[in-house]
Amino acid sequence: MPKLNPTTKNTKVLSVGLVSSPRHGGNRQWAAPIAGVSPREMLDFSANINPLGPPPSALAAIQAHLEELRHYPDPDYRELKLALGDFYGVSPDRVLPGNGAAELLTWIGRELAHLESTVILRPAFGDYDRAFNAFYSKTENLYILNRDFRTEISLVENPQNKGLLLNNPHNPTGKLIPKTEILDCIKKFNTVVIDEAFMDFLPPHQDQSCLDLVELYPNLIILRSLTKFYSLPGLRLGFVVAHPDRLERWQNWRDPWSVNCLAVAAGIGVVKDKGFQAQTWAWLPEARSDLYRKISQVEGFEPLPSLSNFLLIKTPVPGSKLQKYLLQNHKILIRDCLSFAELGEKYIRLAVLRNAAHDVLFKALVDLNTLSDYSLF
Repeated sequence: MPKLNPTTKNTKVLSVGLVSSPRHGGNRQWAAPIAGVSPREMLDFSANINPLGPPPSALAAIQAHLEELRHYPDPDYRELKLALGDFYGVSPDRVLPGNGAAELLTWIGRELAHLESTVILRPAFGDYDRAFNAFYSKTENLYILNRDFRTEISLVENPQNKGLLLNNPHNPTGKLIPKTEILDCIKKFNTVVIDEAFMDFLPPHQDQSCLDLVELYPNLIILRSLTKFYSLPGLRLGFVVAHPDRLERWQNWRDPWSVNCLAVAAGIGVVKDKGFQAQTWAWLPEARSDLYRKISQVEGFEPLPSLSNFLLIKTPVPGSKLQKYLLQNHKILIRDCLSFAELGEKYIRLAVLRNAAHDVLFKALVDLNTLSDYSLF
């Protein structure tokens, strides 16, 4: 098992604390000057994006609709709603596409501002706070790291007057909350929002989506992203599933034409791409196990089990400084966890990539053996 031994090597670790890290993963423009290379030359473990994509179906759809750039998109997005409704088994009138999940989070923040408060599962995606702060929505915390979800949720007082925001599978831990436990929450809370941005990565036999419950429970809102599974973050495309009255209200709040015509075309194309979906479901379990196994072999690094396409890892050195060390010495970008207040410097998060990329990261971590001691961090 590789260990971190007290020997010496000339590295750039002493200079790594000079630049503050971004709030989100995938910021290659921030990282490139630190690494001293172009953004394309870095190995990016910081963004939880499917390395198998974008699928040819998305690229072909974009190419076929380039002429539509001269026209406004359909403001009602009828064709996209039909495609999403058909694939996910929901009524199209309960679907609202958005400019990524981030835009739709903004309207969720406004929607819940009138409640006593909204309980948020922590640690949590930093954009939740951005959306809720924008409308002065009150929030309170529910901690899931190393704790039992059912026990913690039972401690919430007056749930009938509160909202609940869940992330399932949970980012950054990769935990999956059983649908039965979520159903209990839907029955108790005034409004329940479930961010299922990573649910597509689970094959049908593991899926715990609550999409089929939206028609039964008007207080339920499901948020989905198409950009992570289909590797289209630069295109910006997400959608929300909720009661039609709620979606009509949001449509009146937001700017027109939130989704561009190429994103519409790609979205319609990829949800029909059963081959890419099956390819991803076949790839992920082995690749995730490969990354978990390799990280576990480096003494001091403790990955948590995950059912998603990323791993949360307890690190023996401060995460932000390890991030910059890897950039400067190995051109590798990882995600520190400073934006997750409960995790701070004790953790890093890694996206699951291909096995060859895992080998490069593993070797870089093993090279930490040659540092004199952790005081350099």
